[in-house]
Amino acid sequence: QVQLVESGGGLVQAGGSLRLSCAASGRTFSGGAMGWFRQAPGQVREFVASIRWIFGVTTYADSVKGRFTISGDNNKNTLYLQMNNLKPEDTAVYYCAATTTGGGEYNYWGQGTQVTVSS
Repeated sequence: QVQLVESGGGLVQAGGSLRLSCAASGRTFSGGAMGWFRQAPGQVREFVASIRWIFGVTTYADSVKGRFTISGDNNKNTLYLQMNNLKPEDTAVYYCAATTTGGGEYNYWGQGTQVTVSS
């Protein structure tokens, strides 16, 4: 059974940094893509960043460009999100997601990890 487990969330002050991790098990996503999404209270889940493993292509939402970096381990089943210069508007539950096809929909999801940025 495929499972994605996020970790690394917490409480930080504005301007601080945090690194999220996502461990995937049950299968490899080396032929597809993995990404991060977030959802603030009362808001729709939004895209944050992704990496397409075969080409090493990374994509970022405009709101996090220059501040967040997505990366992974060599096995391509572990995902990271380095978050720098955090802002209060970054506060949300962050979800790890994966797809077996690089251009396909994200059909595997983790349970999320809370990130809270205080001003």
